[in-house]
Amino acid sequence: MSDRDELMALRQRCARSLQGHGLATAAAMLATIPADTVLDNYGLGGVVGDLETEICRLLGKQAAAFLPSGVMAQQAVLRVHADTRNRRTVIFHPMCHLEQHEGQAYQRLHGLVGRPAGQRDRLITMDDLTAIAEPPAALLLELPQRDIGGQQPEWDDLTAQVNWARDRGAAAHMDGARLWEASAGYGRSPADISALFDTVYVSFYKGIGALPGCCVAGPEDVIEQVREWRRRMGGTLYGLWPSAASALTLLAERLPRFPRYLDHARAIAAALSGVPGITVLPDPPQVPMMHLLLRVAKDDYAKAARQLAEDQGIWASPFCMPTADPAVQRLEFSVGDATLEFTPSAVAEIFAGLSSAPARR
Repeated sequence: MSDRDELMALRQRCARSLQGHGLATAAAMLATIPADTVLDNYGLGGVVGDLETEICRLLGKQAAAFLPSGVMAQQAVLRVHADTRNRRTVIFHPMCHLEQHEGQAYQRLHGLVGRPAGQRDRLITMDDLTAIAEPPAALLLELPQRDIGGQQPEWDDLTAQVNWARDRGAAAHMDGARLWEASAGYGRSPADISALFDTVYVSFYKGIGALPGCCVAGPEDVIEQVREWRRRMGGTLYGLWPSAASALTLLAERLPRFPRYLDHARAIAAALSGVPGITVLPDPPQVPMMHLLLRVAKDDYAKAARQLAEDQGIWASPFCMPTADPAVQRLEFSVGDATLEFTPSAVAEIFAGLSSAPARR
């Protein structure tokens, strides 16, 4: 058995998880699909249609299309915006998911040109945008910006950036993989935020913890073209109902809890401020997620996480992101139902042990 297989077996033996909604099991995920779910046929009708209707209501958009993955969804909608405007350039943050995690598929499959704006470790500013002269097809803004700790711009800044795109004839598209978190952070409804944008992508396995799948919402003519690209890209499966049903169930169950998740995230950040060797980014958290900089060697952290799982049955991911300093690791920490089972002081104590630094009492 490989080391990774051993870790996954250890994970399955844990009774609790420190972050998110806990350790998913097949039984728990299947339980999110009601027995009376009405099946779709190649994405038409049934629970898929019900979910698309609900997303239109939640986001205040004319139409929505369900797709099996966010990678496919955002490539499709950006391709539509580019073809409509006869432009190829898409502006996004340097840490945008399309740029960092998709093998430049937007370029290799769709002939789009990515134009990063701003710096990797901060949000896009209006100065970054006004320095761009070429006419873009779309401005993509991720809310919140995951890879810099879940940061998002002030509301007035966000509005100004969207208006900048519109003034140049470009589409404003939201990567709303974590829109539910962004809504809590802004204290505004998903529809209020979505109203700024032409099109919006939302994920269902992130944030609410459903089975994989997502929706793109926007004007009817754009979404009809997205559906055609879904078929061309192999996403119109014979039955999409399991993921759609899971999403409908957990949207109703968990969406009202996001303000509570945010309050808990901020209380945890406050507790962590008393732990030497740990830095919270951003502090305080702007949404129910944050990044933690842990002053500990990579192997020492992994060993401590494994020990925590073996001794206490608590799962904390042993995988960190490296930083420029080998003695400092970066950990993404999301707050959900599982996290609510731990008090902020208990979370701080656990991370003190993981970073080999005693908590201050």
